Amino acid sequence: MSTAATFGAPYIRLPYRRAAKFKTALVGSGWWGMNILREAIASGESTVVGICDVDESQLNAARDAASKLSSDQPKLYRDYREMISREKPEIVIVATPDHWHALNAIEALGSGAHIYLEKPISHTIREARAIVNAARSAGKKVQVGTHRRVSPHNVSGREFIRSGKLGKVGMVRCFVHYGGGPEKPERNIEPPKGLDWEMWCGPAPLRPYNTKIHPKGFRNFLDYANGTLGDWGIHWLDQVLWITGEKYPRKVFSSGGRPIAGAAVNTASEQTTDAPDHQVATFEFETMTVAWEHRRFAANNAEKTNPQQPVGCYFYGTAGTFHMGWIDGWTFYPADAKQPIIHEDAKLHEPDQQNIKELWANFLESIKTDKTPVSDVEQIQLSTNMSLLGMLSYKLGRSIEWDGARELIVNDAEANKLLAREYRGTWEYPS
Repeated sequence: MSTAATFGAPYIRLPYRRAAKFKTALVGSGWWGMNILREAIASGESTVVGICDVDESQLNAARDAASKLSSDQPKLYRDYREMISREKPEIVIVATPDHWHALNAIEALGSGAHIYLEKPISHTIREARAIVNAARSAGKKVQVGTHRRVSPHNVSGREFIRSGKLGKVGMVRCFVHYGGGPEKPERNIEPPKGLDWEMWCGPAPLRPYNTKIHPKGFRNFLDYANGTLGDWGIHWLDQVLWITGEKYPRKVFSSGGRPIAGAAVNTASEQTTDAPDHQVATFEFETMTVAWEHRRFAANNAEKTNPQQPVGCYFYGTAGTFHMGWIDGWTFYPADAKQPIIHEDAKLHEPDQQNIKELWANFLESIKTDKTPVSDVEQIQLSTNMSLLGMLSYKLGRSIEWDGARELIVNDAEANKLLAREYRGTWEYPS
């Protein structure tokens, strides 16, 4: 038996429109960057002045898509610095791979632009701090793409938990389970014509080009991202912090590996991914324990919360269990079996079942009213740090003690070295 929930998410309305549209530019015109740009155009409050990508095929496709959605004639660029300098956009969308986020965002903030920044905000913890500092110094808004903060069922689910109906929460379990199997190396090839591979790698290590990395595969290469924990973990760990009001864990331990995918390969002739095919991370807070787990094998049909996927968070409270999901909405299972199950469906947009529209509207409202956006960079820095600390512990092979106020690992010089990394060539790590 289930009962429909009566909790509702408030609609986000803009108080007024500007006389002139915001000059808007996009850095990173792939799949997700175009999802964001479409909503910027659909808002009726952006003029797209520039699109930047190091892949000519993506760049041309983005121009064609933008021209069908508006009368804008954006200039095309291969270097984000040139675009920002010439076009002087008021809003810059940063939708590049993780290893580029810090340099892209800081350059745009320095020019006076507001930023819509994709998650996770950075590849390393010190980069995240540099972005927050740059945003505060510039006095500009930085909205991060954690759109679940405005998804109607996530908003109402948060209200349900914070109202006390779940009781005292002592543990949260976050999980993402997908199928997969052994991984075969793929041969390296010459970069496609029109792709500036040197610039794509940028400040990160220069690997041979491989179609496993680009397009869309970079998240499971640790030179450029932080695996499933860095990708999916930021969404669900952010839900935990947003709902509970916690800021940072005291202790973190993570383990995992590649027993199914197999040993990572990176030679002159061929490559595989190198992120773990499964991982477990435990985050110890003052009031609760948070567990993360993911697998890229087994599919876990035994635990699907929806016919399509087993993902989300289970909040365990004294009054029952609350599942915060994605396309399946949320469900409360009372500890008292005589009480009815309560459920609320999700309200998501296509393509890709998201709520970018609402997040973009909140971003514009924050700019116009000088209010803090719902996914403000300083809040999402905390969520990003949780993911990155889990990966840091995994790489070290031991637990770490985190001083969140000072953003340092306690009494562990080796671990603190992993809070940053060296940039390649002439690229300078942000301070």
